[in-house]
Amino acid sequence: MGMFDAIDIAASGLTAQRLRMDATAENLANAQTTRAPGGGPYRRKNVILQEAGDGFASQLAGVTGRPGTGPEGVEASGVVPDTTPLRRVYDPGHPDADADGFVLMPNVNPVTEMVDLIDASRAYEANLTAMQTTKSAFTKTIELLR
Repeated sequence: MGMFDAIDIAASGLTAQRLRMDATAENLANAQTTRAPGGGPYRRKNVILQEAGDGFASQLAGVTGRPGTGPEGVEASGVVPDTTPLRRVYDPGHPDADADGFVLMPNVNPVTEMVDLIDASRAYEANLTAMQTTKSAFTKTIELLR
């Protein structure tokens, strides 16, 4: 493991969590959108995160000294629409209401979104703390070498 690998791993976590927060903010902003650009109501978006690199095998190889790479952090493998059913709300005065007076609303639950936002925020803070701790260790090491 190289000297700056810990910073690179924390930076990948920061990027991934920022993407999660962006998707959550978009979900909250479109919680009442009944006409999305693709037609129909807005669908909630989920960010899929995965381990960067080859996974456990590469980490084990790096720790045991065998050829291979060490841990590489996390990456977003995609942003996918949530497949949960849309909500049907009775609102006969709404311009998008069907003949029975029901409107298809987005599958966005503000409580779930706020929990996701708090989770992403805490994970972002944890990665920031890891980066700051690594920086502090580098600084102390340089001070000791003087």
